[in-house]
Amino acid sequence: MNTIQRIIPLVAFLPAAVLLADEPVKSPAKPNIVFILIDDMGWADVGCFGSRIYQTSNIDKLAAQGMRFTDAYAACNVCSPTRASILTGKYPARLHLTDWISGHDRPNAKLRIPDWTKHLPLEEITIAEALKPAGYVSACIGKWHLGDEKYYPEKQGFDVNLGGNHKGSPNSYFSPYKNPKLTDGPNGEYLTDRLASDAENFIKANRNKPFFLYLSNYAVHVPLQAKKEYVDQYVARGLSPKGQNSATYAAMIESVDDGVGRVMKTLDDLGIAENTVVIFMSDNGGLLKSTSNAPLCAGKGTAYEGGVREPMIVKWPGVTKPGSECSVPVISMDFFPTILEMCNVAQPGPVDGVSLVSLLKGGSSLSREAIFWHYPHYHTAGATPYGAVRAGDYRLIEFYEDNRLELYDLKKDIGEKTDLSKAMPDKTAELAAMLRDWRTSVNAQMPTPNPDYDPAKASGKGKKKGKGGEAESLQVEE
Repeated sequence: MNTIQRIIPLVAFLPAAVLLADEPVKSPAKPNIVFILIDDMGWADVGCFGSRIYQTSNIDKLAAQGMRFTDAYAACNVCSPTRASILTGKYPARLHLTDWISGHDRPNAKLRIPDWTKHLPLEEITIAEALKPAGYVSACIGKWHLGDEKYYPEKQGFDVNLGGNHKGSPNSYFSPYKNPKLTDGPNGEYLTDRLASDAENFIKANRNKPFFLYLSNYAVHVPLQAKKEYVDQYVARGLSPKGQNSATYAAMIESVDDGVGRVMKTLDDLGIAENTVVIFMSDNGGLLKSTSNAPLCAGKGTAYEGGVREPMIVKWPGVTKPGSECSVPVISMDFFPTILEMCNVAQPGPVDGVSLVSLLKGGSSLSREAIFWHYPHYHTAGATPYGAVRAGDYRLIEFYEDNRLELYDLKKDIGEKTDLSKAMPDKTAELAAMLRDWRTSVNAQMPTPNPDYDPAKASGKGKKKGKGGEAESLQVEE
């Protein structure tokens, strides 16, 4: 594959009830869960998934210690819906949370988008809330982007929230951060390093009880900003400072990899690594202005594989075979039931995800016919409203503006270059019916014809609504 690919003490910020005395480590009866979520990292941005440019030795080491999922998917081609699906186990379409918050408004587009939900409803049970009765302490460290202060992590079962607010990207990757949920560090402190430090300190403070750490990096989302010494190293290797596959993006990935290594080392040093599950995932595909998702088609915000296929790794000591690989299609809703089964916690209600425990134990299939996507929105990447289904090796996409269908055999055509919809009408009709039935089952909101449609203005970037409802300049979710 040719893909180009100061520690701040946390103790002062943690609630007193979360802190523990410095005493000998006692392995908890239930496994700890460390969930590392990267923002906008593409499927091919990691060495163990094909990159020959980006330096990801720690992530590659994690893959060597666990299971690598080759056909893992985000529930959406943008971030907020995927994050909601991870935390609740439900399809974004069922939650009616189907775009990044606050999303794009295309007042003159062919279709009018539905009145969707711009926060994670408090009545939804998150992983943190489900684990709490079992004695778990939970921390959200990093990006949240699931609603304003009424819906912050501390309202959704997390004991600790460091850095999680309503924004999808940082004001700056260098302190001062201007983040109401994260104290500034020394001037010039790098955000990805800071979040790793906070994660280390949370682990140390809670090593004697079961914990759930949701380490949700802001990187590698725009703005592209990285430590100069790292950027200089990649420039010296021949990468340009800016643009696709840039030295800056490569440097950001290396800082993410550093953070993964620091968390893994902390677990090892404390003697709790063997009782800790580590999960690595991205929330959507790589942004094409920053990276290449080849051999996948397109990238973040689009209907194609490059928008939703993700690098996923699970290390479950004593259960997953080190260095193993799974090609069964899985999706981000699956984490909720998987984590609960790992922790021997009863599921609080029905979810759309399926537990992956059988696969992690060496199984080769799941009792699921298909996985689905629903994005009734427009995106700056050029995407128009669409739905999609993957059943077996086939993936069908339906574009809602003109009801056009495209069908691809991913086993033979991972780059989605050959549309088989005309050559295989029966398979196309079968999957189209399956997609329609699924939309009905989850009460998916559909876009409707727009009476203000103006072809000359349809591609405009438009406005987004501010917190008070006023129109303001669009902050592009690229």
